[in-house]
Amino acid sequence: MNRFLVVSVVAAVSLALSGCVSTSKFEKMEADKNQEIANLQKEKAALEQQKAALQTSSQQSQEQYNALVHKLSKEVQKGQLKVRQYQNMLSVDVAEQIFFDSGRAVLKSSGKDVLKTVGEALKSYDKKIIRVAGYTDNVPIAKSMQKVYPTNWELSVARATNVVRYLQEVGVPPERMVASGRGEYGPIAPNDTPEGRQKNRRIEIMLLDQSLADELTKPKP
Repeated sequence: MNRFLVVSVVAAVSLALSGCVSTSKFEKMEADKNQEIANLQKEKAALEQQKAALQTSSQQSQEQYNALVHKLSKEVQKGQLKVRQYQNMLSVDVAEQIFFDSGRAVLKSSGKDVLKTVGEALKSYDKKIIRVAGYTDNVPIAKSMQKVYPTNWELSVARATNVVRYLQEVGVPPERMVASGRGEYGPIAPNDTPEGRQKNRRIEIMLLDQSLADELTKPKP
């Protein structure tokens, strides 16, 4: 009888302990699940904020694009330049012959007139970085000019620099501008026809968000 009593007591205690363990595990599982739900809710809220920010940014970009096209409408209609829109960038492309004589980097009077209008339009975009890039076709520099511009690299950089300097003269803050030359290495058309080469000889004025400009210039690890 005593042995039976002891066994019964041990069994009862074991069952009670087993119930405590099961309850503890359940409570932990419940706490983990609640934490998981809370984390998912935070992620959802963050994604909704990102979506709203992207929609606002997209709307602002469209408004800026429309405003820039309006300000430069006369020049666009004359075919002197093109205004293009990307996701978070605006670009003004100008044909080389409006700004420069062949193989030269000195701004022509016709180029200054157009550039002054462009500069006035750019002043209002005080939160944008203005990147001016020069592009050429793949025709080598004439021998008579190779002492000044050994290759198309030097010519494209000189052209972009002179555009930046003139934009500064008409009031665009220099700290917002970046000059670069791509030479013949950024074609938008084949170089095997006169028409294609003409399209490739251009000045590109691009408006970038500060964050994107920082990313492009950030040293790589």
